[in-house]
Amino acid sequence: MTQSATRAAALRALLAKPELAVMPCCFDGLSAKLVERAGFPVTFVSGFAVSAARLGLPDTGLISYGEILDSARDIVAATTIPVIGDGDTGYGNAVNVKRTVKGYAQAGLASVMIEDQVWPKRCGHTRGKAVVDRAEAVARIRAAVDARDEVRAEGGDILILARSDARGTDGLDEGLRRMEAFAEAGADILFLEAPKSEEEMRAFCQATDRPTLANMLEQGETPILMVSPGIRPFVRSVIERFRPLTVVMSQNEIHPKAKIMTLDQI
Repeated sequence: MTQSATRAAALRALLAKPELAVMPCCFDGLSAKLVERAGFPVTFVSGFAVSAARLGLPDTGLISYGEILDSARDIVAATTIPVIGDGDTGYGNAVNVKRTVKGYAQAGLASVMIEDQVWPKRCGHTRGKAVVDRAEAVARIRAAVDARDEVRAEGGDILILARSDARGTDGLDEGLRRMEAFAEAGADILFLEAPKSEEEMRAFCQATDRPTLANMLEQGETPILMVSPGIRPFVRSVIERFRPLTVVMSQNEIHPKAKIMTLDQI
């Protein structure tokens, strides 16, 4: 079994559990090691964070496929937990999407996120973003799923995390329609970016039987409700984007192992 297949299997097992999984982001081998050492079962290679740490530039489509892939290889080599990679829009047309998925699988990533923004894209919690039409968005996900199936036929594996930013540009109904279409196209995990309330989060999660993801950050659009009783049964994975070494939950709860260093302690 290849490294990507092993880690993809571990991610599937994690998503099959009923509890929420907190997923801090990372941007290099050291930050990924700290995430794993703190006891978290999965991490996410954040394009926002890699762009900031590697280039000193904002998340506005300035970082390339090769640069993200290079960082992802270092992160996979430094860890044993499943790693999800930010694939942005796939860096081009359907052929590029397939290349991105296969390249991430070869690097050992357990999953790749593909989104529906217009390129150059930007952070999902900022203004001025735009999305492609629904047909093009679904075509990207179909291309990613085709590439996943080809990877599996060769003995590897990778999960497709399908993201839509349509909530912020076209409203919740369009975002939910895209989530349904992505699921029908074969996506393994669904991610509706920037819902604005607990009610919207619940509506999204109740509309699908697929594992779902929420991106929660300080001063972001989505409320931080990691352990809310109404959300816990539905949301299977939560991103902590900006603080890969710390996790703050409501009700004064922290990660059960509680061996987490703050940035000023390093």
